[in-house]
Amino acid sequence: MRPEEAAQRWLEAFEAALASRDATRIGALFEEDCHWRDILAFTWDFSSARGRANVAAGLAARQAETKAGGFHLPEGRKPPREIKRVGRECVEAIFAFKTDIGRCDGIVRLFPDASGEPRAWHVSTVLEELIGHEETVGDRRPTGAAFSRNFGGDNWLDARRKAVAYEDREPTVLVIGGAQAGLSIAARLNQLGVDTLVVESTKRIGDSWRNRYHSLALHNSIHLNHLPYLDFPPTFPKYIPKDMLGNWFEFYADALQINCWTDTEFVAGEWDENTKTWTARLKRGDGSERVVRPRHLVFANGVSSYPFVPDIPGLSDFKGEIIHSEGFQSGADWGGKRAFIIGTGSSANDIALDLHSFGVDTTIIQRGSTTVVSIDPSARLNEAVWDEGPPLEDCDLIVASTTPDLMIEGYKLATQRMLELDKPMIDGLKGIGFKFDIGEDETGHQMKYFRRGGGYNLDAGSSELMIKGEIGLMHYEHIERFVAEGALMKDGSIVPADLIVLATGYLPQKELVRRALGDAIADRIGPVWGLDETGELSNMFRRTPQEGLWFMAGALPHCRINSKYLALQIKAMEIGILGPLEDR
Repeated sequence: MRPEEAAQRWLEAFEAALASRDATRIGALFEEDCHWRDILAFTWDFSSARGRANVAAGLAARQAETKAGGFHLPEGRKPPREIKRVGRECVEAIFAFKTDIGRCDGIVRLFPDASGEPRAWHVSTVLEELIGHEETVGDRRPTGAAFSRNFGGDNWLDARRKAVAYEDREPTVLVIGGAQAGLSIAARLNQLGVDTLVVESTKRIGDSWRNRYHSLALHNSIHLNHLPYLDFPPTFPKYIPKDMLGNWFEFYADALQINCWTDTEFVAGEWDENTKTWTARLKRGDGSERVVRPRHLVFANGVSSYPFVPDIPGLSDFKGEIIHSEGFQSGADWGGKRAFIIGTGSSANDIALDLHSFGVDTTIIQRGSTTVVSIDPSARLNEAVWDEGPPLEDCDLIVASTTPDLMIEGYKLATQRMLELDKPMIDGLKGIGFKFDIGEDETGHQMKYFRRGGGYNLDAGSSELMIKGEIGLMHYEHIERFVAEGALMKDGSIVPADLIVLATGYLPQKELVRRALGDAIADRIGPVWGLDETGELSNMFRRTPQEGLWFMAGALPHCRINSKYLALQIKAMEIGILGPLEDR
């Protein structure tokens, strides 16, 4: 059976079974060990189910309210095809359908049963837009007539200045942070007609990247890093340097007409249960304070919060310079000196390369085992979906559709392939005593990122220099304490240093919430980022236990993909079809 025929046949049977709301009939279309991923279409949440009985029961129970129908293979999308996913050959098809309130897409992956009939191994259902509240893009773009030859009245620039001043209204949404997360969600909300203000603590949009260490460039390639609505130019390099990225963010904010206040710090916020609004205190660069009262508050200032400085015996006795990696710029002023870097993650290794390039005698101090992956070819394995050729929206749907269980299985397979590709490097690191691991349940660096936001190095060349002895390696447990001159080793010797860089990571996002919103809210919401009991990212991109509080974070592709779903939820609440989490 051809892929298109198999997909069409299954969709017709699925629509009929779903309309019957008969779990047995629905279940007959699935394999025994099957998976269903829903993003807002049936559940108004990010949710997954596994096993024929669970999947069928969930679909049957939700159909009465959802009223899903009109399942079809849409034109202009990647057609059904045979492909390998998570180690299995299958037919993969993108489909579209409608619910009572929205237009949706999905993925189905099929295998033939003993009689040759297609059966689903994996299905996703994903809300893409709200009927009657579609994004103002493409054919629905504004005409611009309001500013066309409006003699004697405001032109476009006048309107933009008034819009960004917020002198005559309150923003519906206040977004804290103006990098990829904040810009992505603000752009999405703008196109849904939701009045949004972004506040950014640095002086210019993009400074959060410009102010990072001198040699930084993105570790993943350009084709998966586009922001919503506006792709990077085809002239941009494969791995974008930090300053180029920062400049692009600044241009993007202007081009997408995002209301931004730079040099503005979010000081504190309080939720008013009676008015269902936040009282948000903002400190402007000129020292003045402004209070705004949005209905929604989006923290979009990163996976982490404040720099983490562990309790290191004797560190305060060290007479040289101590700097956290957050504040490191360049090794240019340290040529001929000696530096320790405490930590073995990507930032630590990039900083080591930078210091080494300026002639600094550089030693990395390893505190715990680390996953090390070459940027190319190994880390590129996780970009494979974007390399297959489908349009970006199809790739994003494929990625978003993956259940936590399938994601783990996929990363296990990818990690084994990485071990093969990186074997010479890994053997060399182990040979010099480097403590290497492949992550919890052998899922490699990507699941470390989702679980804890770090613990790995996307290697840009420091490993080879360590193996050659050009960058030193020291184990933290061999150090008795730090002293004025450097590190006092347990054998009594002193290893001197002039500079210590603490590449020791950051406190969790929850601590930023605690300082800004108070203990009660921080304790109520629980962890931010990391995996919850269902395998989803905790409190990310969806309703939280605190009404009106949202979180947006991650690498550029995560922000592009998930900003759509967060924006849809806020819009749904604004038009009255979605309530707070406790109403679910």
